[in-house]
Amino acid sequence: MKRNASAIEDGVAIALAAVRLQVKNRILVDTIAADDDFSPEVFSGDAREALVQLATEQENAAEAVGKLRAKAWGRHSDPHGTHDYRDRDVRNLRRRSKQYAGVAKRLREIAASDERVHSLVEDARDAAWHDVENNIATRLNVEAMRPGDDPDYENMREARMQALRLVDLQALESDVKRKQKAHERLERQAARHEKHESAEG
Repeated sequence: MKRNASAIEDGVAIALAAVRLQVKNRILVDTIAADDDFSPEVFSGDAREALVQLATEQENAAEAVGKLRAKAWGRHSDPHGTHDYRDRDVRNLRRRSKQYAGVAKRLREIAASDERVHSLVEDARDAAWHDVENNIATRLNVEAMRPGDDPDYENMREARMQALRLVDLQALESDVKRKQKAHERLERQAARHEKHESAEG
């Protein structure tokens, strides 16, 4: 019984780590790459969906192992491969099926708990922020390095300048154009609104 409980705990921990990683990546893409605001409700939905999907996978695995156990029952000949189970494997297969089902049950319980899902999203946000912090710290360390501190400074100077021209300046230009288009769009909307109000008056 203790071995089953321990295996279920391990399975749940692995599943939660996978969900945190998935939500963390979604947060990074949506809030940084797509420049959207952080929305706990949206990411809670993502977390629940991922938890339910993993629970379903565990339930399917439990069902598949159950079928293998039924097939192995009463067979005493020598197996012909790794997954060619026999009667002596029935006990182990039953244990595995219970473990899969136990993980699935726990994941569905977590998905149904607003508090657990909220905690999961907060952990994912902290992990995303940690990634951003590390990235900024790394870039600042590189940017703050003085020419005399880097023995390869002269060799790498041209490559850095080319990267600045091709990547950083182009990204800056694209960002400026995007903001300018957004500003122009807002001005057009305001002008249409003002014209509409004038026509109604």
